[in-house]
Amino acid sequence: MKYQKISRRKFISTASTVAVGSAAFGLNLTGCGRMAERSTKEIVSIVRISNGNIASAVEEAIDLLGGIKTVTRGKNRIMLKPNLVAESPVFTTKLDVIRTLAQLMQKAGKEVMIGEGSAAASSFNVINSEIFRTNKREILDGMQRHVFNTLGYTEMAKSLNIPLINLHSGEIVEVPLKSGFAAKSVKIHKSLTELDLLCSVPMMKTHTLATVTLAMKNLIGLYPGTEYYSVRSWLHDRAAEAGSPGVAYEVIDMNNAVRTGLSVIDASSAMEGNGPTDGTLVDMGLIIAGTSPLATDMIGASLMGFELNEIPAIVLAHKTGMLPATLGNIEIRGLRIDQCKRQFVRPDVLKWTDINTFWGAKEL
Repeated sequence: MKYQKISRRKFISTASTVAVGSAAFGLNLTGCGRMAERSTKEIVSIVRISNGNIASAVEEAIDLLGGIKTVTRGKNRIMLKPNLVAESPVFTTKLDVIRTLAQLMQKAGKEVMIGEGSAAASSFNVINSEIFRTNKREILDGMQRHVFNTLGYTEMAKSLNIPLINLHSGEIVEVPLKSGFAAKSVKIHKSLTELDLLCSVPMMKTHTLATVTLAMKNLIGLYPGTEYYSVRSWLHDRAAEAGSPGVAYEVIDMNNAVRTGLSVIDASSAMEGNGPTDGTLVDMGLIIAGTSPLATDMIGASLMGFELNEIPAIVLAHKTGMLPATLGNIEIRGLRIDQCKRQFVRPDVLKWTDINTFWGAKEL
């Protein structure tokens, strides 16, 4: 595995012509007061899926944001980041959502790729229902191929001539953080530093550690397993030692290391209870989209019946100055929240130390 350290100046100039990290997310940590003075609201769209036509709903959600040319203006290299936590289609981002986004971007003349670093898969780091931690490249690479193949991503990517990027291994670079919570820097796949836009495409789910897993939490999959181990066990251990509430430290750190310029939540079916894998599916029949991951998550969590102060990552984002600060600072297009809100069954929220004895405690 190749490894190099990359300066934040080089990262910013490579990834985008606009500010990346704190300023890109509206964080007012470096005296960037203009972000707090913005008069325009963040826009989030909510669209109902009609007659099972997911593609049409995705297109409508993007159109409500101004259209694909608007949300990708000036951005040529784009990565779609689905949530493929493991190899089951029950609790992962639907292929139709990713395919539609990829096709829209290709029609707009963009260079598109799909990247993921899955957490676990049977016969790789899950043996006899027990999850193991590993940073062995041969296991992680085989696991990622298996997940892509099983969920149909390999075939779909081939048909669209789109590369699949295994974010677990390859050339890894280090990006310093100005105000890191779990660490002073993060290590990520070099391809992430060469993007113009990252599109987070999670499935709407509850989560026994994070309470919910939406656009911001989805970026945990950017931490390479060769550095942070599968299920990111090493990362979560260090963050827990630093006092991370509900994996919020590691979520916010990664969201400040990369730029998410578009978030599309797959709520065609969602999961309540003890997600991200052991909950119960509910038919939400929605697609939610926005250009701010925080705004999109605030709407997503509200649609799930959660108060914003119940979600540790959202609470921490607001404490650090990330905008928007309230739901009133978000312009909702399409459906209203009260037209499609559902009270999700809460997860039995655990501390990392409570589950570490059986989730990734043993090493392969």
